[in-house]
Amino acid sequence: MAEAADFLGMSPSPARRWLRRSGTLLAGLPLLAGLLQLPMSTSASAAEKTTAAEKTTVAEATGSSTVDVSLDSLSPSAPTDGDTLTVSGSVTNNGKQTITGAHVGLRVGPSLSSRSAIDSAAQRTGFQLGPDPLEVGGKYVAKFSKIPSGVSQHFSISVPVKDLDLGSDGVYQLGVSLTGRTAAQPWDQVLGIERTFLPWQPNAADTKTKTTYLWPLISPVHLTAETGSDEQQTRVFKNDDLAKEISPGGRLDELLSLGSDLDVTWVLDPDLLASVDAMRAGYRIQGENGTTTAGKNQAVAKAWLDKLEKTVQDKKVVALPFADPDLASLAHNGKDVTGSLSHLKDATDVAAKTVDTIVHVKPSTDFAWPADGAIDPSIVKVATSAGADKVIARSDSLRETGVLPYTPSAPRPIGGGTTAVVADARLSTAFQGDMTKADSSTLAVQEFLAQSLMINLQESNDQRSIVVAPQRMPSASQAQTMAQALKALQDGNWSESQGLSAAAKAKPDPGANTRVPSASSYPSSLRKQEMPRSAFEEIQATQSKLDNFQVILTDKTRVVTPFGRAINRGMSTSWRGRATEAETFREGVQSYLSGLTGLVRLIDKSDAKLSGRSATIPVTVQNNLVQGVNHLVLRLTSQQPTRLKIGNGPYAEQQIQVAGEHSQSVKFTTSTQANGPVKVVAQLYTEDGQAYGRAVTFDVKVTEITSTVMLVIGGGVLLLVLAGFRMYTQRKRAAAQPVEESPENSPAAEGTNAENENGVNKDTDGTVETKDTDGTVDTGGTEDSANGPDGESGAEPGADDPEHPSDPTPDTAPESTDPSGTGERVDR
Repeated sequence: MAEAADFLGMSPSPARRWLRRSGTLLAGLPLLAGLLQLPMSTSASAAEKTTAAEKTTVAEATGSSTVDVSLDSLSPSAPTDGDTLTVSGSVTNNGKQTITGAHVGLRVGPSLSSRSAIDSAAQRTGFQLGPDPLEVGGKYVAKFSKIPSGVSQHFSISVPVKDLDLGSDGVYQLGVSLTGRTAAQPWDQVLGIERTFLPWQPNAADTKTKTTYLWPLISPVHLTAETGSDEQQTRVFKNDDLAKEISPGGRLDELLSLGSDLDVTWVLDPDLLASVDAMRAGYRIQGENGTTTAGKNQAVAKAWLDKLEKTVQDKKVVALPFADPDLASLAHNGKDVTGSLSHLKDATDVAAKTVDTIVHVKPSTDFAWPADGAIDPSIVKVATSAGADKVIARSDSLRETGVLPYTPSAPRPIGGGTTAVVADARLSTAFQGDMTKADSSTLAVQEFLAQSLMINLQESNDQRSIVVAPQRMPSASQAQTMAQALKALQDGNWSESQGLSAAAKAKPDPGANTRVPSASSYPSSLRKQEMPRSAFEEIQATQSKLDNFQVILTDKTRVVTPFGRAINRGMSTSWRGRATEAETFREGVQSYLSGLTGLVRLIDKSDAKLSGRSATIPVTVQNNLVQGVNHLVLRLTSQQPTRLKIGNGPYAEQQIQVAGEHSQSVKFTTSTQANGPVKVVAQLYTEDGQAYGRAVTFDVKVTEITSTVMLVIGGGVLLLVLAGFRMYTQRKRAAAQPVEESPENSPAAEGTNAENENGVNKDTDGTVETKDTDGTVDTGGTEDSANGPDGESGAEPGADDPEHPSDPTPDTAPESTDPSGTGERVDR
């Protein structure tokens, strides 16, 4: 009866209450004593099981995880007086039992006091009586007689804002909960809840926050370094993914369409514009085994660029350096590689011209944007090395260390004439999750608006400038959510839009942190995504090869421009997290450049045979480029100048100029000094002395000045002496004889050599000898004799072999019609 009286609200006498409590205590003493006598060795695992069981009992008692409540829409996002708030979504029974007598209701309040309070409320899960307010109740509920296990039910509740009893301006919690019963727990309880925020600023604020929202049009690298040989240099794409992005409904098309209705600062990557422009002019797509196929989306590219040009006219536009170089990677791993910083300067210099040429807008180029706005001293130094004097940072990198009771304005002077424009981290990361689900999108919008309103409600005597720098490449669903939130913000009563340049010039808060964080503070997760030093070394090797190549070209722009931009693309921030793809791209650029430089080359030569005191050696330069080459020097070097001289020394050089798709044969004069084989090296050089291409090495066999030849010459001289002596003795005898013989019957006419007036003696065997002016015999005509100078047959071995396909037509036809010997025949 006493228990019944307590339950019903009766008031039993004090004596009776004392007796009852005393009896309860006495009854519990034996149990307590037994518990105290339990062994102290009770296992820790048993205690853990008990704790887990208690937690399970509590969870089952509250039932707050039984139902998943999804909040798919909330309209309007920032209501004002006279509005009707409509909340729609679905509830899904994830339990094993059917829920009966259920209804969905709204819970509003209390007002939150700080940005941290918003963070805490967003992180809470499960229903908590106290922190979660009472239901609005009444007719503003959605009822369900039963919800079977695994079944979802849609709901929609509309309630006039005046019935929500909202107080002063502020951010209010808004809970959407399902209350119901199960067979195991047949009483009303909250079985599921979802929380969000309701920003309440019905009238225009006295001082509005100036908000800058960056709207990035950035895409991964799509173009290769390859171009066609036609006059337009048709560009080659890695794939046709860019066409998908700019087609109606694609990511970039959505960003462009959504941004056109918003007051934002456009952040453009000039590489994206250049890529779409190349597609508009006609393009090809890289295939397998070096093949390409024609692209078919020129019309899509034209439509997107036309739309962009109309959209950004008279708008605030910022151009990043070409291809959006990874400033942090460059600062941490590349700045010590010679020439790396020059690529950043080049990318910055070409940015404004590219944007102006394609969409006819003059952008601002004095902003640098490191990945995720994370900075340290080296990043700031590199970011400003190319001319930028403003660095877009983020507040989770340049953190507040003081006790400011409010969020300070974005600009912070950090020394050296550089301004850090600090974007708000909470607002900037609000839409980085999966926004394809309506529930996630709705919650992100409401939290973004709540944080923005709370900034304006913070105590501050001055108007503040806040910058929002979202992810570089938002998906289409993220862009849609961003646009929804920004539209509500721009229609709200506490914020007004401002461009990035104006935000950077705003008055800095004197108490705001201006100290750049140390290198050790840089997030390790971001550092792991950076390009390694080897990547910058590879890029510089490509640049060196390009520098060596361009000096010989008659039209440098056909090569320097596409490869310069390809090198910029190799440093893009878009490669973060894609190290393998980045390496493949850089290798592709280097390989293609090597292929082009290889189109200007020396033709391989076969071994040559030199059978005279002097001769000319031809070397052929082939140019398979579509443009001419010049400023090349061809050097032919003898490895043994004591045997074979090139010109007047060990080597000779000649200037080279070859038209496009032509070859040129160059002849070098040589002279022999001794017998034997000689290695000869042909090498192209640029005019500044840098070796160009592969050297060609071949052997020259010197066979003219040999001991056998010397014996033949000596023998010839001896024969001349003997012949002269014989003629002398014969004439003396003839003079001594009494009878004078006729010339026809003289011994000289019959069997001896007779000297003609040209110094040619005819021996008895009819052999013709030629006397040099210096008294020696030139054996240059021995090729035509029956036996060669070495006693070999006059028909040289290999005379019937085909001529080496790379050698030019010999120029010795007027001098000799004999077949060539072994190897290549050298011109004489």
